[in-house]
Amino acid sequence: MDERIDTAVSLVDLVQYQDGTIVSRVLTKGPSGSVTAFAFDAGQELSEHETPFDALLHVFDGSATITIGGAAHQLTSGEIIRLPAKVPHAVAAAGSFKMLLIMHRSE
Repeated sequence: MDERIDTAVSLVDLVQYQDGTIVSRVLTKGPSGSVTAFAFDAGQELSEHETPFDALLHVFDGSATITIGGAAHQLTSGEIIRLPAKVPHAVAAAGSFKMLLIMHRSE
């Protein structure tokens, strides 16, 4: 679902933490890609998977370990990393954290 944001909002306020789970909110979605905000409770993770196109992952609250092609990267609030197409990646939250995932289909 495409959720319109027609006024300025704080990234941190876009999605709220919930105990023991991962919460997501699709901000926009179309033929060329999507933008989704996520809130991970401490200890939650997305297991290793691949996507057919590149994505940008932006941590905007807390920190997380992002594993890309077997290499672990510790990201903290304000940092961004590219998730290359067809390369396995995973996301793990040691503590609560929030991220913005920007998926872009180039073809």
